[in-house]
Amino acid sequence: MSLRQKTRELKKRMQNAQQGGGMSAIEKQVSMGKLTARERILAILDQDSFHEYDLFVEHAGKDFDMDKKYLPGDGVVTGTGTVDGHPVCIYAQDFTVAGGSLGYMHAKKITKIMDHALKMKVPLIGINDSGGARIQEGVNSLAGYGEIFYRNTISSGVIPQISVILGPCAGGAVYSPALTDFVFVVDGISKMFITGPEVIKTVLGEEISMEELGGARTHASISGNAHFFAYNEFECFTQIKTLLSFIPWNNSHKPEIFEAEEPDTKEYKIAKIFPNDEKEPYDVRDIIRAIADASFFFEVQELFAPNVVIGFARIEGMTVGIVANQPLYLAGVLDVDSSDKAARFIRFCDAFNIPIITLVDLPGYLPGVDQEHSGVIRHGAKILYAYSEATVSKITIILRKAYGGGYIAMGSRHLQADFVFAWPTAEIAVMGPEGAANIIFKKEIQEAENPEEMRKKKVDEYRVKFANPYVAAAYGHIDAVIDPKDTRMYIAHSLQISTNKTVIMPEKKHGIPPF
Repeated sequence: MSLRQKTRELKKRMQNAQQGGGMSAIEKQVSMGKLTARERILAILDQDSFHEYDLFVEHAGKDFDMDKKYLPGDGVVTGTGTVDGHPVCIYAQDFTVAGGSLGYMHAKKITKIMDHALKMKVPLIGINDSGGARIQEGVNSLAGYGEIFYRNTISSGVIPQISVILGPCAGGAVYSPALTDFVFVVDGISKMFITGPEVIKTVLGEEISMEELGGARTHASISGNAHFFAYNEFECFTQIKTLLSFIPWNNSHKPEIFEAEEPDTKEYKIAKIFPNDEKEPYDVRDIIRAIADASFFFEVQELFAPNVVIGFARIEGMTVGIVANQPLYLAGVLDVDSSDKAARFIRFCDAFNIPIITLVDLPGYLPGVDQEHSGVIRHGAKILYAYSEATVSKITIILRKAYGGGYIAMGSRHLQADFVFAWPTAEIAVMGPEGAANIIFKKEIQEAENPEEMRKKKVDEYRVKFANPYVAAAYGHIDAVIDPKDTRMYIAHSLQISTNKTVIMPEKKHGIPPF
C-alpha cells in the first residue's frame, strides 16, 4: 500500500472517529441546546490551535456484549491548544458516545492529559458531560475516578484547574470538579448531584426536580459549588477566557502585566458612590470599579454569599485579587458561607502569586443560633487561616466599619498585612458606638434623669474617642489615613514596592486548616 493510500486510510479513520456517536446522537445533543465535545473545545481555544491526542483509543470493556461495541475515542476528546496564545491542556466528555460514561480507557485518556498538564505546567480545562461510571466495566470505572481525583489533588496549587459542567455530572463524578479551582455552569444545561431525585424520593420520600436539586442556579447561588454562572455555552466560554487572562500558567509564574488603563471616573467616582450617612448602604463593587483599570471587575461567585464580594481586577496593569465586604447585604457581615467563599479565594490567589486587596466595611460576624450550630467558629477561622498563611502582597483599605473579630479577620495588620490604609470615615473598635456605650456607661445611663439623652451623649463620646481611624494609627496598626480619591495611587505604589516580597515560613509538611 502506497503512502498516499495509507494517508487516505488515516483520514477515513479520523473522520469515522470524529463523528462520535453518529448523526442521530449529535442531533439529539444539539436539540438540547448543547454543542458537541469538539465544538466546545474549538470554541474555547484559539483558531487552529487544537491538537487532538488518543483519537483511536478504544474501550476495554469485555462483558455484557461490550466487546461487540465500537465507542469512538471511548467517549472523551483530549488534546492541547492555546487561549490568547497561552498553552492549555483540555478534555471534553462526549455525551453522544455511550452517554459520555467513564470506563477504564476513558479515564486513562483523561489522566494522561492531566499528567501532561502537570509536567508542562499549563492550565487544565475539563468539560464534564457524562452519565457517570460505565456500569458494564465495574470496578475499573471506579478505579478511573480515583486516578482522576488523585491527580486533581496533587495538581492543586501547582497549575490552574478549571471544570466546565455542560451536562449531567452525578455520583462520584462530581468530586473532580469540587477538587478543581473554578467551576463553570450554564443555565438549563448543567446538572450536579451525588444522588438524583429518584434516589432521594426512594430513600427519603422527598420530591424535588433535577433542576432544583442540582441545576446551575442552585449551585451558583445556594450550594456555592459553582463559581461562574452563564445563560448559554458561548457566554460560559467567554468567561473562561476572561479568567485565564487574569491568572498565571502555573505557581512559578506571576500574572501577565497589561497596559494600564485609567478608571472611568465619570461613571465611578468615590465621592459620589460613598454615602455621607454612616448607616446608609452602598455597592462596594462601584468602589472597586472606581479604582480598577478600565473600571473592570471580574467577579467570582457573584450569586453566592453576596455579603462578601471576591474577584479579579487590574491596578496599573497588575492583576489583583479583591476581597470586600458588601454593605448592601447583611451589612457586609462574615458568616459561614462568606467565610468559606473568601478563604478559598484568598488561598487561590496566594497559591498563584496574585496580590490580595481587601476592602473592609463590616460590623463583625453574623450572630444567631443557626450560625453557631452551623459551625461559624470553624468556618470563620478559615478566613483567619487563609490571610495568615498567605505570603503574597496583602494590602488592606478600611473604608468604614471595622468592628471586633471582623476587623481582625479582614486582612488586618495582625494577620501580617503588608500595608493597611484607612479612610477618614473608618471606625475601628471592638463594637459599634451604640452597643459599646450601653455596656461601658450602663450604670450612668440607668441613673441619669433622662436616660435616653445620657445614652446619646455617651454614644457620641465613644464615637469621638474610638470610632475613628486615629487611635489605631497612633498605635501603628494602620500605616496611613488617606484621602479616598488617592486609594488607587496608594494601592499601585504598594504593589510596586512589594514586587519582590519574600517570606520565610516555619518548615513543615503542611498546615491543618479548619476544614
